[in-house]
Amino acid sequence: MVSTKSLLLAAFTTIAYAAPTKGPCKSLTPTLPSTGGDDLVAPSPTARLKKIALGHGIQNYTCSAPDATPSATGALAVLYDVTTLYPGLSKTALSADAFNSLSHLLLWDRPVPLNRPSNSSYSADTTAPFPAHDDLKGLADYPSLKYAGHHFFDSTGTPTFDLDASGMRASVLKTGNVGAPKDADKGVLDTGAVAWLKLTDSKKGESKGVNLVYRVLTAGGNSEGCAVAGTGVQSVPYTAFYWFYEE
Repeated sequence: MVSTKSLLLAAFTTIAYAAPTKGPCKSLTPTLPSTGGDDLVAPSPTARLKKIALGHGIQNYTCSAPDATPSATGALAVLYDVTTLYPGLSKTALSADAFNSLSHLLLWDRPVPLNRPSNSSYSADTTAPFPAHDDLKGLADYPSLKYAGHHFFDSTGTPTFDLDASGMRASVLKTGNVGAPKDADKGVLDTGAVAWLKLTDSKKGESKGVNLVYRVLTAGGNSEGCAVAGTGVQSVPYTAFYWFYEE
């Protein structure tokens, strides 16, 4: 996992959020996490952080042959709202260590929250991959995590985040990536953590309320490799934090 010290090496973006209890909004400066080494280009000073979500799902790959290089073909994930759990943001906020450990904890504590074929450990139903909307309850002794939305790739292969619980949507393209820290959780298949990403608006006119997304603090998700998985489709469980901005 990423150390607390490394998280202090990040760019600050100020936002305002109301705590879950009655009272005025507080002006706070949540810090986009850092790898402790090479980092993604930070949001512009005018970017507004709208939501922090925790995603749990699968990364999909295809192999044309056992000796081929896996080709990434998309992802599916359920998203849970963890904004108010960010340290210092509300009365229900977690410590920095506890917050940053959520992706590791969720990956190992719960099965992938997707509709799966009966003969598959991790792949999702191709016609109806997502179950009914539900909050995530009973993760350690933390408050329930509210359902936030879904992550998927649309019919044209564009990464999409449908934050239907808050009426927001992001249609984005990858414009930056850095490797996950060496001590990141390698996942349940011990394949390694997927890269951290910066995703910007696809210009398809489909984004609403958010148009910049960062994937950080990843756990698992890398391909097993074609020599292990064999020819065909493979799905690998992963978790990650997604930071959603409007700029």
